[in-house]
Amino acid sequence: MIKACIFDMYETLVTLFTGRIYFSDDFAAELGLPYSEYRDAWHATEDDRTTGRMTFEEGAAKALKQIGRYTPEAVALLMRKRHESQSDTFGSIPKETFELLSELKQRGIKIGLISNCFSDERDMIRASALMPYFDAVRLSYEVGIRKPVLKVYHSIAEELGVRTDECLFVGDGGSRELQGAEKAGMTPVQANWFRHLAYEPHIPSRVFPEYPQAEKQADILTFL
Repeated sequence: MIKACIFDMYETLVTLFTGRIYFSDDFAAELGLPYSEYRDAWHATEDDRTTGRMTFEEGAAKALKQIGRYTPEAVALLMRKRHESQSDTFGSIPKETFELLSELKQRGIKIGLISNCFSDERDMIRASALMPYFDAVRLSYEVGIRKPVLKVYHSIAEELGVRTDECLFVGDGGSRELQGAEKAGMTPVQANWFRHLAYEPHIPSRVFPEYPQAEKQADILTFL
């Protein structure tokens, strides 16, 4: 029996592919940076940015310094554009997301959130209209571990007061989160309702046909 539903955040409850979209290649193009060099330097900071050892701003500065293109103005531009993009993401939460979370609450299902996130994303998540729905939250920037590390799944189940085999995990599939949930004993469901918005090279995950698929938010209710 499913007693808890645990969600990923990006491309599951909200999408980055709305409003003022801004990714690393957009930043590189705007400043005329050599993209492959910047991408490699930027990706090298990802683990530190995701697990709280470095802020997003610090990661950007380090990457730019590595390729010899650092200026305070460049970092300020990136932070402003990121804030605009994140503001549009959390200002455009689909009504279907709220409807699903409300229905789960009405049915007495505990709701959790596990998100791999950077410092600026953490701030937006904490300030979002979604926060009151969650009974437990694990943000990688705060807890220092990220999906698919098994500990993050086990710890949130423990806080929710349920066994992992009583948990549904819903996510788009990035970061091998579905595989991690399965290994932890949860029932993974791949969320596909934002997939049509994504484009290369930013498609966060391929489809994993070995897992149940949800094409719209309300489909999650059929897995309870």
